[in-house]
Amino acid sequence: MTETSDVTREKIAATEAVIRPHIRRTPLVQTDLADFGLPSAPVVFKLEMLQHSGSFKARGAFANLLLRHVPQAGVVAASGGNHGAAVAYAAQRLGIPATIFVPDITSPAKAERIKGCGAQLVVAGARYADALAASEIHVAQTGALAVHAYDQAETLLGQGSVGMELEQDAAGIDTVLIAVGGGGLIGGMAAWSAGRTRIVAVEPEQSPTLHAAFAAGEPVDAPAGGIAADSLAPRRVGQLMFPIARAHVERVVLVADEAIRHAQAALWSSLRVVAEPGGATAFAALLSGRYRPKPGERVAVLLCGANTTAVNFNS
Repeated sequence: MTETSDVTREKIAATEAVIRPHIRRTPLVQTDLADFGLPSAPVVFKLEMLQHSGSFKARGAFANLLLRHVPQAGVVAASGGNHGAAVAYAAQRLGIPATIFVPDITSPAKAERIKGCGAQLVVAGARYADALAASEIHVAQTGALAVHAYDQAETLLGQGSVGMELEQDAAGIDTVLIAVGGGGLIGGMAAWSAGRTRIVAVEPEQSPTLHAAFAAGEPVDAPAGGIAADSLAPRRVGQLMFPIARAHVERVVLVADEAIRHAQAALWSSLRVVAEPGGATAFAALLSGRYRPKPGERVAVLLCGANTTAVNFNS
């Protein structure tokens, strides 16, 4: 069983050194909120959708495959799409067989990425929790290594490398806005910052997993719907990330689906940046006014994924 002590700043740095040959150092765009029709304030976008496989998830995937023993049966993962694409990509690069379970809400773009990497794709159930249950049966039958999307120490350690890069490349950031599904990304980044940077979670109103956990004092089931359900609706956050989030995440901001669509369109219109709904959710908090920077506050926004076939969001 993994513990919170398995996810530390020191271990994130050590993991980053292991995965560095296999991942991209994703770029930053520094601009002003006035470009989006908001009161002028500096903003930094971390373009993690340019990571291998189209999302930050490649970091955690490589961490699992490089730091854990992989049996001859290979690896198996359950995913709304992005984690599966990342595990499939990492497995292909390392010559490991992979089986990926996804729910039927997974977007065609994500399913095609998974199949394009040579993994076996299995559609199982209506939501992520259904795919996860099916993957656990597969693990029991085959002995394959389960690579959890968010509730595994190596996953959090890999995702924490995003925070390490951001701190190195954009020194002096006061606040980072991060979208939350199962919490692997925000858990890893919060463990890296450990209170040195304000961490604000952003969730769709229809998938308030961390919001519900904070209210209950522990991970609990929450609604799992909305436009970003294929990436931000796992039913509940992970046990491993929750104490990290409780210690280092300042608050949770909820945004409507319409705000997420608006954020997608604004990113495309102003920056020509394509983001899937989950990838644009953190920015939706700024654009909708659900999060308002204080005067002089330096804000960074993580754009975490772009596995979508949509480009012209204004059509």
